[in-house]
Amino acid sequence: MCKKDVPEITFKNLSPPYTDYDYFQNRQWVPFDYRASAFSPVNAWWLAEASTLVYADEAYVRQRFSQAGLERIKFFNRAGTQCFVAGNSRFAIVAFRGSQIWKRDGRFDPSQIIADFKTNIDIRLADWPLGGRVHSGFKAALEEVWNDLLPEIRQHQERGAKIWVTGHSLGAALATLAADRLQDVQGLYTYGSPRVGDQGFQESFRPKTFRLVNGSDIVAGVPPEGPYRHVGELRSIAPGDGINDRADLAEKADGASCLDASSGSGSGQDRPKYGTGAFIPKSIRDHVPLLYSIFLWNELVDSLRSEGRE
Repeated sequence: MCKKDVPEITFKNLSPPYTDYDYFQNRQWVPFDYRASAFSPVNAWWLAEASTLVYADEAYVRQRFSQAGLERIKFFNRAGTQCFVAGNSRFAIVAFRGSQIWKRDGRFDPSQIIADFKTNIDIRLADWPLGGRVHSGFKAALEEVWNDLLPEIRQHQERGAKIWVTGHSLGAALATLAADRLQDVQGLYTYGSPRVGDQGFQESFRPKTFRLVNGSDIVAGVPPEGPYRHVGELRSIAPGDGINDRADLAEKADGASCLDASSGSGSGQDRPKYGTGAFIPKSIRDHVPLLYSIFLWNELVDSLRSEGRE
């Protein structure tokens, strides 16, 4: 198995979908570990692929999930909230689509990326039935699809399938709330997730969760810390240095600045490049879902090689 080239990040590929990307490549050699309870580099890659894939149109997503062995696929789309449930007899992936407010429009405005979390979505805290308070906008967005989504998930569970929940950006926030409402999920992996609830929510939150943050991803720093708290075990992605939960990286990941123009850590081969003709801040580039998929795949290849399993 070979590592993937890291694309140059420009305005053309800054935001999804990525329909020319080969999703779940080499999946036959690294099958999803649907029984896992501890952090799994394999599952981190699989679910990053799913979280990136679901930004595409329904027909394309169905084709790619089916090719990956997830033949039962259902799409939920209500009032701007989109979610796919893709499964087989062993497991099902519930993948929420992230914000599409920063679609390509030929110009760059950093405020668009955080608009969902500061302006266009209500950031007031609302009571959460399982404990604490959560972001009002995220709660309302989940409610739009919940009554339709829950029966589909329960059908998978009744057949003995393990439930995995995932999402990138806004999708990560919705995945967090959905996993908490379901409770009996096998695992939750989020990518570039904003903060979702307050300290009470953090303390009452029970699902096994891994929160992956690439470099200085800007969205991991909103809404503001104070009333809001992150949940789950942080895994920072530092290309060239692996995936880890170091406290110093955690502080950087949760405090990303839109003005961060540093080039990042890791080797030159793994480091995303500057855009052509204009500057894209690192904290914006680090939020690109495609980079999560590629970096996690490359780290997985390194891990397999070190174990002599390739």
